[in-house]
Amino acid sequence: MTETIRAGVLEVAVERHGEPDGWAALLLHGFPYDPRCYDDVAPVLVAAGAHVVVPYLRGYGPTRFLDPGTPRSGQQAALAADLRALIAALGLAAPVVAGFDWGGRAACLTAMLWPHEVRALVTVSGYHVQNIAAAAFPVPPEFERRLWYQYYLHGERGRAGLDAHRRELARLLWREWSPDWRFTEDEFESTAASFDNPDFVDVVVHSYRHRYGLVAGDPAYQDLEDQISALPPITVPTVVIDPQRDGLVPEAPGRAAHDRHFPALLDVRSVRAGHNVPQEAPAAFAAAVLHAHRHG
Repeated sequence: MTETIRAGVLEVAVERHGEPDGWAALLLHGFPYDPRCYDDVAPVLVAAGAHVVVPYLRGYGPTRFLDPGTPRSGQQAALAADLRALIAALGLAAPVVAGFDWGGRAACLTAMLWPHEVRALVTVSGYHVQNIAAAAFPVPPEFERRLWYQYYLHGERGRAGLDAHRRELARLLWREWSPDWRFTEDEFESTAASFDNPDFVDVVVHSYRHRYGLVAGDPAYQDLEDQISALPPITVPTVVIDPQRDGLVPEAPGRAAHDRHFPALLDVRSVRAGHNVPQEAPAAFAAAVLHAHRHG
C-alpha cells in the first residue's frame, strides 16, 4: 500500500509492509529503478518481524516537492537529508537502512552523518560517497567508458535525450549493468512509470552534474556537503554486498578496502548478481538485512 508522508522538503510516497511495531528496515532504490526492486525482499523481512518502508526517492513516482521554488537537486547531501527527514517523520527508532546506487548513497551518508539514528547499514558495493574534489581526475579508460551516461547528461543534448527517451535509456542501462538478468517487459514497465515524475529529469541531470563540480548545489545542504567532503568512515555496523556481475563496477575492491571505510564491518558478501542486487538476488539481499538486524 502506498501512502504519502510529509518529510522535509518533500511529500514522500512510501510503501509499507508488516506491522508498525516491528523492527524497522528502510530499503532505498537507485537510478533508474524504483520500489519494485524490493517486492521479493520485503516479504522475507516481514516474516522475520520487520516493519519495512520503501520510499520513492525525490524525482521518482508519486513523490513530490512541497514548494515549487525548492531547487530540484540530486546532490548526495539532499538524498541523505531526505532520508533523515523521513526517519523522523515516521518516528522510526534506529532503523536498519539498506540500498544500492543512489539509495545506497543515501543510506551510507545518513549512517555517516547521524550514526546514532541508524541501527545498521547494508550497502551494495561499499562506500557510496562521492569524492567531488577528485572528480576532475580521470580514471582508467576501461572504467571511464562505463560512465558514458553521466557524461551524456552533462550537456543539454543529454538532458533533452533523457526527457524524450526516459524508458529507452533506463532499459539500456538495466541491460548493461545486469548482463545476466533476464527481466521481462512487464517487470520493466512496472518500474518505468516512476520516471514520469515531473521532477525526474531535473533531479537526475543535477545529480550527474553536481558530482563532477559542474553545477552548484542547493545552499541548504552546503554544511552537509562540507562534512561529507572529509570522507569520514561510517561507524555503524555494516554489511557490504559485492555483486560479481555489475556492469558498472568492473571488480569488487575486496574486504581490505571496505575495512578502511567501515570500522564496524560485520560481513562482506559476494553475490552473483548485477547492479540491481535486490531484484536479481532478493534472497541474498534479504539475508544481508537480517544479518545486519541481528548483529547490529
